[in-house]
Amino acid sequence: MVSLMPTIIAVSELSKIYESRFQALKGINLDIRRGEIFALLGPNGAGKTTLISIICGIVKASTGSVRVAGHDSVADYRAARAMIGLVPQELTTDAFESVWGAVSFSRGLFGKPANPQHIEKVLRDLSLWDKRDSKIMTLSGGMKRRLLIAKALSHEPEILFLDEPTAGVDVNLRRDMWQLVRGLQASGVTIILTTHYIDEAEEMADRIGVISKGEIILVDDKAELMRKLGRKQMILQLQTALEHIPPALAAYQLELSGDGNELIYTFDAQDERNGIVALLKDLNDAAIAFKDLHTTQSSLEDIFVSLVKDEK
Repeated sequence: MVSLMPTIIAVSELSKIYESRFQALKGINLDIRRGEIFALLGPNGAGKTTLISIICGIVKASTGSVRVAGHDSVADYRAARAMIGLVPQELTTDAFESVWGAVSFSRGLFGKPANPQHIEKVLRDLSLWDKRDSKIMTLSGGMKRRLLIAKALSHEPEILFLDEPTAGVDVNLRRDMWQLVRGLQASGVTIILTTHYIDEAEEMADRIGVISKGEIILVDDKAELMRKLGRKQMILQLQTALEHIPPALAAYQLELSGDGNELIYTFDAQDERNGIVALLKDLNDAAIAFKDLHTTQSSLEDIFVSLVKDEK
């Protein structure tokens, strides 16, 4: 079980106030478990990139601490940073450098000895082997995104940060990338991703954190989050259209579709006493017949939108 895995990143009371007095982060406490895929969701400006940048040692926190596998990210910066691979949103490598040269150089930055076998494996895993001698300027957008991941994996990190890894890439590349991420997790790499694609988090993550206005407003196992916050709707297709909902059914807070042919009942997915049996009896007593019914459950996107809306 993921929940039994030890903590690999411990963030404690982390705050960041910029010189402009803008407070990007407010007292963040967060534990990332070894071997999990953790998705950090939040609207633009919520603090996702600032949090990642502090954990990776790129930005200095105003208060608080970060420990990476026991190493303090400030006092023991080199050891902490060596554990981490970061895939940024933008590629800043010399356009005239070759793919092989760029990935090998990234490995050298961490003081790792040359290891052509490892570089070859990374390039093959990312379908970049055939491009190893190509200049970066000749690569497609998708290939450049793969190169970012190759550079991040060059020094064999135990933790991989993916900051909006599939923003603006096509569906096939997204699928390939997630297959790669699953493979990395299977090999023991801990993965933290920020994403705007909520379906991505829903499909990939073990746990999900939601950040809004610089504060973590929720962290939970994905399945538990869906269970606790998911709302279900039962939609009844009526045999005869209604003009209005009878007063006797007011307690159920039903909605009537525009043409009067559907009744919609919204209820808590985890509440066993959700009133469906009573509703069906009361519909029968009111002589309202239906020809079909089906239920839908809210997606992670619905949950996310409602959480962030509640914070406003």
